[in-house]
Amino acid sequence: MNDEASTDTVDADAETAEELITAIRGSDSLVELQRQFDTESVHEAYFRAKDVWKSVIEPTWWNVPDSAGIPGACVRIDDSAFHVHGVTHADTSEERAFLREHVRRYLDRDASVYCEQGIRPLYFRDFEAVCEMDDYRWAMEECAKLGVESHLGPLEETPFDSLLEDIASMASTFREATFSLIDSGASVYGDRFERVLADVAAAFVTDLADLATAKDYESFSLSREASRNPDRLYELQRYYARAFLPQPLEREWLRRHDPELELVTHARNERIADYAVYHNDTAREVHLIVGAAHGPGVRYYLEQYRKDRTLSPSFEPV
Repeated sequence: MNDEASTDTVDADAETAEELITAIRGSDSLVELQRQFDTESVHEAYFRAKDVWKSVIEPTWWNVPDSAGIPGACVRIDDSAFHVHGVTHADTSEERAFLREHVRRYLDRDASVYCEQGIRPLYFRDFEAVCEMDDYRWAMEECAKLGVESHLGPLEETPFDSLLEDIASMASTFREATFSLIDSGASVYGDRFERVLADVAAAFVTDLADLATAKDYESFSLSREASRNPDRLYELQRYYARAFLPQPLEREWLRRHDPELELVTHARNERIADYAVYHNDTAREVHLIVGAAHGPGVRYYLEQYRKDRTLSPSFEPV
C-alpha cells in the first residue's frame, strides 16, 4: 500500500515537473511566464522558472553521437547538419591541441567550420579555411545605436578574449579573484569549504544581470577544469544548458537590467545562427565553435530555422 502511494507521488511529481517545463517553453515573455506560474511579479516568476528548469531539465541533446569529436549539439536543417560546440576562452595548450586535432579532421572531410569572433585568433590563426564570424562587431554596432554611455572598449584597441571575458571589467576581475581564492582553498579544506564559500560569495559578487549570463562559481570552476582537460567540455556545456531558460525569456530579463550586456551576450547567439545559415550553401556538415555559454542559445535559434523561421532579407555581414 505504501509502495503504491509512493509510486503515485513520484508519477504526480513527474507530471507536474513536465507541465512546468512545458509552461516555460511556451512562454514568449516574462509577463506570460508570470501568468503561467501565477506569481505576483515577473521577477518571482523568473526565479521560480530558473529553479524548476535547472532541477528538472535534462539536456540529452548535448554530446549526441554525430557531434563528431568535440562535445556539442547537432541540429539538422534540410540537408545540412549544424554542430554547435561550446569551448572556453582560456587559451590553454590542452584545449588548443584538442580543438585543432578535431577541426583538422572536419576540414579534411570538407566540412564548413565557423568560429565565434575572438576564438579563431586563439586556436586557429593558421587555419585559413576556418571562418571567423562577425558577431562581436555586430554587437558593438548595435550597442552604439542604443545611445547610452558604454562600458565596452573599442574593438580595435582591446584584445577579443579580454573583451569577451571582462565586459564589466572591475566587477569581473573582483569576481574572478574571489572564485580563484575559493578554488585554491578547496584542495586544502575540502568540498564542504568550497560549497559554503561559493554560496556566500554568490550573494556578494553576482547581480541580476549575472543571473541571465550564469556568471557564478560553478561556471567558473567547470570552465577552468575544461580548459585543462577538454574531456570535461561536455560537463561545462551541460551546465549552461541547464542554467539558461529559453532565449526569449533570458534576453528580456537581461534587456530590462542591462540592455548593452544583452547585446553582447544572448543577442549574439541569434547573430551566430543567422550568420552560419546565411553563409551555408552546399555543405552538409557545418561546425560552429563558440564559447560554451553561447551554445544553448545558438542551438535554440538553429532549432527555430529547423521549424519555420526564415532568414531576414536584410541580413548582411558586418
